Amino acid sequence: MIIITYPPAEFRGTVRPPGDKSISHRAVIIAALARGRSKIKGFLDSQDCQATVNCLKALGVNITREGELLVVEGREMGLDPPKRRLNAGNSGTTARLLLGVLAGQPFPTVLTGDRFLRRRPMERVVEPLRQMGAIIEGKGTGSVLPVTIKGAILKPLQYRLPVASAQVKSALLLAGLYPTEGITIVEEPRPSRDHSEIMLQQFGVRVETAGGRIAIAGGQVPEATSLQVPGDISSAAFIMVAASIIPGAEVTLTGVGVNPTRRGIIDLLIEMGAAIEIKNLRNWGGEPVADILVRGGRPLRGITVGGDIIPKVIDELPVLTVAAAMAEGKTEIRDASELRVKESDRIAAL
Repeated sequence: MIIITYPPAEFRGTVRPPGDKSISHRAVIIAALARGRSKIKGFLDSQDCQATVNCLKALGVNITREGELLVVEGREMGLDPPKRRLNAGNSGTTARLLLGVLAGQPFPTVLTGDRFLRRRPMERVVEPLRQMGAIIEGKGTGSVLPVTIKGAILKPLQYRLPVASAQVKSALLLAGLYPTEGITIVEEPRPSRDHSEIMLQQFGVRVETAGGRIAIAGGQVPEATSLQVPGDISSAAFIMVAASIIPGAEVTLTGVGVNPTRRGIIDLLIEMGAAIEIKNLRNWGGEPVADILVRGGRPLRGITVGGDIIPKVIDELPVLTVAAAMAEGKTEIRDASELRVKESDRIAAL
């Protein structure tokens, strides 16, 4: 197939990005474990998020649509045994977070995914869950899907992540709700996205964060709430890059999540010379949200990217290379080996 594109005569307007995928996953999972009826506005209706919804429905959670709201009837931490395998599709977030949820349920579950997800590493979350007492079996010592998670009584854990990973951190925090007493502590080598910590607090769960340590006490049950999901900065990134490289462009993106652990794409584009303004900064349930104005026409320059900013921009690095291709000079990206084990080898693809 050959696709030919042409520069637009005009690139101006206002866009509301779809709901944030990472936050949508976490919102519906924690709502399913909560006590009471939760309402989620702006939930992203994507294949990945739908995989999470379908798995939760198979576990006995009642999830319905009421207009623009996703309504979740919480199960107070107690789910039903599924009648068949849970299929996470192509969603690594679904698989890894559900491993943390299922580790503390009193029944066996088989968790699988599509052929691409079945190649992605799961050992990074399976190993610390086993240290908590989880029984997880599968091919290659459970390092890849499918795996069988057998019900177990979990114990608190203090664990230092070898690599910054929001998904592994989130799975351990969710599992940390199950022990009847004690505190689970996760230590990060670098800050990763903190949506789970914020979302748990929004559901009334006590989570303490300080100096790269996140602590959660066992025996807590989330309380149902109503919340709004911010616009997805990963989706907004494509329009931000386009507006940055098209002369005369002027685009406003409204209601975008600008969490400090996710806004790396904004900071890097500004460092490259893009004209970006953050306007109308506000707070939605602990998540910072803003409108982003991008004007095109400024020349971009190459930069070096690496270190602590990588976890804040890991999903946006591919589109950042488009800006780099249009910039003056060389752009160098380091410390991004995580891109090798996404849905595809994104470095090879680029």
